[in-house]
Formats: sequence, C-alpha cells, structure tokens
Amino acid sequence: MLILITPEKDIADETELINQFFEAGLEILHLRKPNKNYAQHLAFISAIDEEYHNRIMIHYHHELAEDFILKGVHIQEQPRIDMGEDFGLYVAQFTSQRYDVSTSFHNAGDVMLYKEIPLIYNLLSPVFTAISKQGMEGKAFDVSNIEVPVIGMGGVNGANLNEVKALGYAGVGVLGGVWNAENPLESLKYLVKNTALIF
Repeated sequence: MLILITPEKDIADETELINQFFEAGLEILHLRKPNKNYAQHLAFISAIDEEYHNRIMIHYHHELAEDFILKGVHIQEQPRIDMGEDFGLYVAQFTSQRYDVSTSFHNAGDVMLYKEIPLIYNLLSPVFTAISKQGMEGKAFDVSNIEVPVIGMGGVNGANLNEVKALGYAGVGVLGGVWNAENPLESLKYLVKNTALIF
C-alpha cells in the first residue's frame, strides 16, 4: 500500500500534479492542509478530478468527506488523545456510513491500545529520519508483532522500501520522498511500481 501525504504549504500546480499521481496509480492521498479553512479545502478538492475523490482521506474539516464522497477521514494523534473514550464513537459516525478512518501514532506501543476500533490502518512515524521535517530522528519501529495494519512513515523513499517491509509494515506513507524530489511524478511512479512488488 502506498499513501501520499500532501505538503502543508501549497506548491505550484499541486492539484494538477495530484491528478497526474492518481492517473499514474496512486492508491490513497492524505489531504493534510492545516492552514486551509473550510472554503479553501472545498476549492482544493474541487480542483481534483471527481473520479479520484474516493481515494482521498481528509485530515481537517471531516464533514467534507460526505460532501465529496471521499474515501474517509484521518484523525491525527492529538485530536484522538483529546477525544479520550469518545474516539470510538467518533470513528463509528464515519464507519457506519462506510467511510474509512485512520489515525496517527509516534509510539509503536500505543497502536494496540486501539485494536478494537475499526481503523483501516494506522500511520506510525518516524520510521527513518524524516525528509520533510528537520529534527525528526528515525526510530526504526518494528511492528511485526502488531496485529493491526500499520503504515510506516518518516524518511521513506524508493531506496528503503525493503527495509520498511522487513520491519513488518503493511505499506508506506510518503511526503518528502515525492514532493521534494527533482521530478515528483517520476518519483511517484517509481514508488507505485515498487510498493506493488514489495507489499
């Protein structure tokens, strides 16, 4: 499984590139734009071809999942913690309507605390030292004994996919490995091809 996370700040021709990524075989896009308001999110999603909307997981303004019939919603780590015991109820609001729900972790030991909640997968980072965030040192979390699907993030690129697989991950989440590449589309195509072979 290959997941691409959007950069926090817009880049030139970003939605055009996203359409090209989907056309090239991108499975899932995580739309993570913390500085965009509801209307800006609406405009951003509207610029992505409608046929690809069912491959988008949205991090903010979760109500847009229903407005656009997106794949689902992602609940980041701090909001999940803040919800406490209500987290399961919040997830159920979406899963009952057949939307997928995922969440984030920065500690492998916490993932199994939520094993009874029907999350499609869990993002865990940083596996390796992050490409897009300075100061995030890789932890090389081994998730082989975790019984729910975990997606490895942080420093993932085309050169270390086999290492991620060996640590027990069900797939990879990529940000800097694509967006910071000299040719983002070619980098994405390489990842699509190789994640299909490895995972």
